[in-house]
Amino acid sequence: MHIPATLVRGGTSKCWLFNQVDVPTDRGNLERLLVAAYGATDPVELDGVGGATPTTSKAAVVSASSQPGIDVDYLFAQVGIGTGSVEWTSNCGNCATGVALYAVTKGMVPVTGDRTRVVMRNTNTGAVLEGIVDTPGGVVHHFGRQTVPGTRAGGVAVGLTFRNPAGTTALLIPTGRTAQDLRVGAAEPVRVSMVTAGAPVVLVDAASAGRTGAESLERMSADVPWLRTVRHTAAPLMGLLPPGEEPGDAVPKVGLVGPPVPYTTTLGEPIAAEDYDVSVRMLTMNAPHPAIGLTSAVAVAAAGLLEGSVVSRTTGGPTDEWLRLGTPAGVVAVRCTDVRDGLPHRVTVQRAARLLADARIYVPEAGSPQAA
Repeated sequence: MHIPATLVRGGTSKCWLFNQVDVPTDRGNLERLLVAAYGATDPVELDGVGGATPTTSKAAVVSASSQPGIDVDYLFAQVGIGTGSVEWTSNCGNCATGVALYAVTKGMVPVTGDRTRVVMRNTNTGAVLEGIVDTPGGVVHHFGRQTVPGTRAGGVAVGLTFRNPAGTTALLIPTGRTAQDLRVGAAEPVRVSMVTAGAPVVLVDAASAGRTGAESLERMSADVPWLRTVRHTAAPLMGLLPPGEEPGDAVPKVGLVGPPVPYTTTLGEPIAAEDYDVSVRMLTMNAPHPAIGLTSAVAVAAAGLLEGSVVSRTTGGPTDEWLRLGTPAGVVAVRCTDVRDGLPHRVTVQRAARLLADARIYVPEAGSPQAA
């Protein structure tokens, strides 16, 4: 069989987008379809459309929303690589950037002048996001000049805002403490902040772990087993691990934070220490993120507003409206506005998106040799 799909680049991710009318609504059947389409039982996803990296093995199913004030709903899927499974518990801001452009391009949201607003609901988490898509002259463009750290390729500018990403103070700080010592295995405790904003995230004070927060991707690769242990140790403390279940590798997201230092990006661009406020190195699933996931960026910015968090201690106190994150790909600026009682009600990141292809994906039928 074959199914229509659209490949988009949103920020530093690639994501296949499916219209809900073309794919199963049943989650189990949808998972089987995605595993077959992506070749997700293969660690290189050779016989499928998966990209064989966490940032390029993503999917989203998009539909018109029935909820007042919401234009489109999207279900995000992190398709496993070599696992034959799909992770459904998280959100992806980069893919949401692509969803916003897709919704305007496909006529799901009418163009409204030079900029068109798309209000989206992530049905995995209930998060509501707002994409402001550049539509100069009231026209949807396929190409643009907006760039983001991690690629020199331009795209259509999309301002992505997370609405009320932290909910309440109790949700923002699930353990009730802005920072605490976390014992990881038999090693000495490390200082962490566990926050939920955009996504559940555990941020490790790099110095307390003998790191800098500005590690190379190669060094981060060597630290993956240790960082997974941090994630699995933090998960039950954050209420993310029901009794009897094995810890997963999607949430909480995990990474290091440290002070700014001079470094060179993965594209060879020099970054001075004064160009940014805090170093951040994150994992995406079980690999170093080449930049930073937008949900993680939101969490770091929200933690920066909290007195005593590992972020605010690094920056010298609670941050102002803007926080500049030094990532392997370059500096990502995050803006927190409508801040009340330490909670940001709007967190915005400037992104870019581009529709790469409209396609028919040929998917092996169940029981065929390719599906076996």
